[in-house]
Amino acid sequence: MPIIEETLAAPISPYGWSKLMTGIILRDAATAHDLRYCILRYFNVAGADPKCRSGQSTKNATQLIKVAVETALGLRAKVDIYGVDYPTPDGTCIRDYIHVSDLVRAHSDALQYLRAGGASLTLNCGYGHGFSVREVIEMVKRVSGVDFKVEIASRRPGDPAQIIAACDRVRTILGWTPQYDDLATCRLCLAGENHSDRGGDTS
Repeated sequence: MPIIEETLAAPISPYGWSKLMTGIILRDAATAHDLRYCILRYFNVAGADPKCRSGQSTKNATQLIKVAVETALGLRAKVDIYGVDYPTPDGTCIRDYIHVSDLVRAHSDALQYLRAGGASLTLNCGYGHGFSVREVIEMVKRVSGVDFKVEIASRRPGDPAQIIAACDRVRTILGWTPQYDDLATCRLCLAGENHSDRGGDTS
């Protein structure tokens, strides 16, 4: 840690393998055809549009932040922590969360880079620091003012203890500058999105 772009890709989940295979396909297509690409390696995408115009609308989502916010709003009975014996300061997994609006800007910057003639490349998209499952849950409790139920569960297969992005390259090459590198902001945005969920599906 942190994970650099040259770190050997060795996924331990089907999701990770699907992303790696997509990157391989892009590289092969670029070799065979006149194609330039920019692979943006997302870390943990979080948050919603700050103006609450859109957000994650997946039914029965499993992402920690979404689950915690829905629990604070009374839409779920509890939050499960999957494992408390990881080699991290508080025993729970650590992830590098990136706000979806910052990720949108990274896509725009990548497109401008390619249109200007930039060469194919792979870039990490994260903030370069992480938060544990317990830290995320405590932040949701603090921001919402709700002390919701939390239970300890067994580890899930394929969950690494810690994933943090080395993200200097995306800032240097694309000129990308995060605007929402704040844990509380991610949760407040999702809380607003979930309040709008109460009347039906989100857009």
